[in-house]
Amino acid sequence: MNHLFALDIGTRTVVGLILQKEDDVYRVIDMVSREHKERSMVDGQIHNIIAVSDVIQEVKNELEAKHGTLNEVCVAAAGRALKTMNSSVTVNISEQPLMTSDDIFHLELAAVQQAQYQLAEQEEEASSTQYYCVGYSVLHYHLDEQEIGSLIDQQGEQAQVDIIATFLPKVVVESLLSALQRAGLEMQALTLEPIAAIQVLIPQSMRKLNVALVDIGAGTSDIAITKDGTVIAYGMVPKAGDEITEALSQQYLLDFHQAEEAKRQLVEENKMEIEDILGFTSEVSIEDATKEIQYAVDQLADSICNQVIELNKQSPQAVMLVGGGSLTPNLTKFIAEKLQLPTNRVAVRGIEAIKDLKGQEQLPSSPEYVTPIGIAIASQQSPVHYISVTVNERMVRLFDIKQLTIGDCLLAAGIELKKLYGKPGMGIVVTFNGKSITLPGTYGTAPTIKINGKLASIQDSISHSDEIEVIRGEDGETPNVTVQDLTGPLEDLTIRLNNEKIKMPQEVKLNRRIANFGDLLQDGDEIYWQPKTTVQDVLLKHVDSSIHEKVHPFKIKVNGKGHFIKDQMLTLYHNAKPAQLDTTIKDFDQINYELTDHIIVHDLLELLEVNLQDSITVIYDGQPVNLSYQLSTITRQDQPLSTDALIHPNDQIEVKEQHEQQFIFQDLFRFIDIDMNETKGKHFKLYRNGEEVGFTEPIFDGDQLNIKWVEMTQSHS
Repeated sequence: MNHLFALDIGTRTVVGLILQKEDDVYRVIDMVSREHKERSMVDGQIHNIIAVSDVIQEVKNELEAKHGTLNEVCVAAAGRALKTMNSSVTVNISEQPLMTSDDIFHLELAAVQQAQYQLAEQEEEASSTQYYCVGYSVLHYHLDEQEIGSLIDQQGEQAQVDIIATFLPKVVVESLLSALQRAGLEMQALTLEPIAAIQVLIPQSMRKLNVALVDIGAGTSDIAITKDGTVIAYGMVPKAGDEITEALSQQYLLDFHQAEEAKRQLVEENKMEIEDILGFTSEVSIEDATKEIQYAVDQLADSICNQVIELNKQSPQAVMLVGGGSLTPNLTKFIAEKLQLPTNRVAVRGIEAIKDLKGQEQLPSSPEYVTPIGIAIASQQSPVHYISVTVNERMVRLFDIKQLTIGDCLLAAGIELKKLYGKPGMGIVVTFNGKSITLPGTYGTAPTIKINGKLASIQDSISHSDEIEVIRGEDGETPNVTVQDLTGPLEDLTIRLNNEKIKMPQEVKLNRRIANFGDLLQDGDEIYWQPKTTVQDVLLKHVDSSIHEKVHPFKIKVNGKGHFIKDQMLTLYHNAKPAQLDTTIKDFDQINYELTDHIIVHDLLELLEVNLQDSITVIYDGQPVNLSYQLSTITRQDQPLSTDALIHPNDQIEVKEQHEQQFIFQDLFRFIDIDMNETKGKHFKLYRNGEEVGFTEPIFDGDQLNIKWVEMTQSHS
């Protein structure tokens, strides 16, 4: 027959159960329960292996008497022995290609290792390998501090994973093995108590619901929480049924064993008949007893609810209670109130809630038998085996609580995968347009993983006796970056400058020289490239290297005072529109310029409204004669300037003006020629407009002037 023998080794009792599997249904064949004779179990941990083994032997003997020899047994490690740790790991992915599933798995394993180290520090253990990781769940992924559903094929600055990992102390399993071996039993399969209860009460299809399962035993209350299709957290409260027993003992002066019996009576008969230490007997109704121990029930509910909130961060959708302590009067009511849930969302679940189970009549109708049945069924559906593998020639033993992978082996061996990645190549630092830029080296390669001599992935599953080899990745190299890699491909511009077609090359300077685009960059190089070409760039290259200086105003000094001759010496046009030196040009643009870099004295004097001379025109002997005299003088550095001399920007000019004076007849002689031979022996008479005048007679523009010569002899007669 296909019998399953399971033991629930609790703080107060050891329950032995035999089930028979019939297709997909389990039938209860028999059950035996024995209490410990002393406190040999404390908080789920075996403290006295011999005493516990003796009780196991009693249970085994009674069942063997009815059903034959029993050699193998399914057991559970107490949920209160589990340790859960939350951990987060963040990595920089700014220079990394798209994230793959392997990258994400590596990140998750790093978070699990971080949790393992945190647990080791918390427990003050010498090594984190004293705890075995028996599972983990991803809580959240983050990309650049924003929660995201998946990191696959994502790019950004930072990636983060938050996980909750569950660990089982090695000593818990070793003590279980020892107690079983002393009773002549071998461990057929191992499961975990919270997993056992969940396995039979909350099937996988219901685990998307946020449900808290609380197994209230004698010494502790174990908590497991489901959400999003998985078990997200385990916890334990060091308060349970014994707290209620102690309250009854105190209120009614009973010893502990009497109080425990009285508690059973209350649950089964709604009253209790007691005899206190003074010998008085009485009968107490469940209503009266409940009032007296209400403070203890309230404290137990408070402890359970606080732990549920701490694990779940909020009230769950529902709470299931199992275990003998779940029958405590009013406990469901108090838990519902404290979690602010409707009373029908907190319920005690017994074996009647287990689907695919027959023969329930063989068992008392009590929630304390949910866990033993769950141990038997879960040990078949989700058993934990030992697997031994070799990692880099070192033997490693793992709990096969789930489908194990190479990643689990590396965790158990204490190998940090991230340290096996090749280091990035040495980067170089260059200065580009005055800014420092780091050009990273090539990535180091990922470690090579082999299983039994064949290449493998970290997510590949393993089997017993597999040999795993992890080879460190190779380091990256210094980057080979060319000038063009930095700037991108560049092409010459074709433009027209004052209607002349010219080519404007795109030049890059490397350490102050014109670079070739294929030049390799070295550490410390200085690169300058102007990504846009301006009008000034064209003029500097094709007109005059100092052309940019001529954009200033044309300014000179006259008698120490500044004068603007023109707003700008250089006048620019870009595609027929006024432009500036920093105007950006494109292919096939038209540039025109006009340059004014001098002015002649004549034009300057007109601009200054200064007259160099005064003049009039008179008629002499019927012919016009222009008479003039200088009104002003113009010098540069004390040197006289002619009217056609050139004046340049920033010249310092001195202009001296004289007072105006009147023209007199005598001035005419400076502008006419007189033949002195013809005037010998003659004297002259001066006439202005037909009237005789003297040398100093004022004359004016348009006057008729004449000189008459008279023989001197005639003048004496």
